Amino acid sequence: MGLSPNASRDEWALSGRIELEGGAAAVDVLGDGPPVVLTHGTPTWSYLWREIGNHLARDHTVYLWDLLGYGHSRPRAHTLPSVALHAECLAELLGHWGLTGDPAPALIGRDIGGGTVLRALLRHGVHARALVLMDAAVLPPWVTPLAAHMQQHIDAYRSMPNATFTHLITAHLNTATETPLAPAIADAYLQHYLGPPGQQCWLDHVAGFHDEDTRDIAHRLHQIDIPTTVIWGERDHWLPPDTGRRLHHAIPGSTFVAIPGAGHLVTEDAAGPTLHAIRHALNLRS
Repeated sequence: MGLSPNASRDEWALSGRIELEGGAAAVDVLGDGPPVVLTHGTPTWSYLWREIGNHLARDHTVYLWDLLGYGHSRPRAHTLPSVALHAECLAELLGHWGLTGDPAPALIGRDIGGGTVLRALLRHGVHARALVLMDAAVLPPWVTPLAAHMQQHIDAYRSMPNATFTHLITAHLNTATETPLAPAIADAYLQHYLGPPGQQCWLDHVAGFHDEDTRDIAHRLHQIDIPTTVIWGERDHWLPPDTGRRLHHAIPGSTFVAIPGAGHLVTEDAAGPTLHAIRHALNLRS
């Protein structure tokens, strides 16, 4: 069983479903070896890991999931996705996968996935042998100006003509990379936000963004005592590289890796250098 790194948006779909307290999570497992768990961020889904995950699966057991409200995972009715919810789900999933003892997994999180991983570690007591945090939404304020504006005027955005809204978020996604996304890849990310239901889905995500979900975590970063690597796109316009450097300095003994020419979606701009940095963080040969 495997997911092809060349899969189209229609071919990439996690094969399993796990019922969690907060909803139903789409999951999959690739490869064999020491465990590594990949947690994507917003506005992406597990499709983000199509290259990284398959490469790591050559010598690791790779656990993939879609955050609730993203990809093919669904939260319970009237439940807004949030970092707090995602961290609870990650802790539940690690228990379901039997990853609560030895060997502890390596946890890799990007964007709000980074905040999710750290909240699971510091608030829910999950165990990890290593951390990789990629353009991570951890240090407040991490809610972007567009998301903050949407929160302040949520009703206006919810009633905005869908064609206008789609144009807006398409333009916004284009700022996440330095190299324009291929149309098929952009479509893979935008497909979950098309039409009126997709518009409400995007806005539900935005409504659940809260700096408070990581504020207490930010004050406890000095407690982290496992190998940690912070990876950041040098051209990240959503969360500037200085934010990554501050995160690195707040975690004792951590390593900072800047990816040249990459924006917020480092896996799309520079999959090769990003994979190399991840494998180095996991003490693997490239």
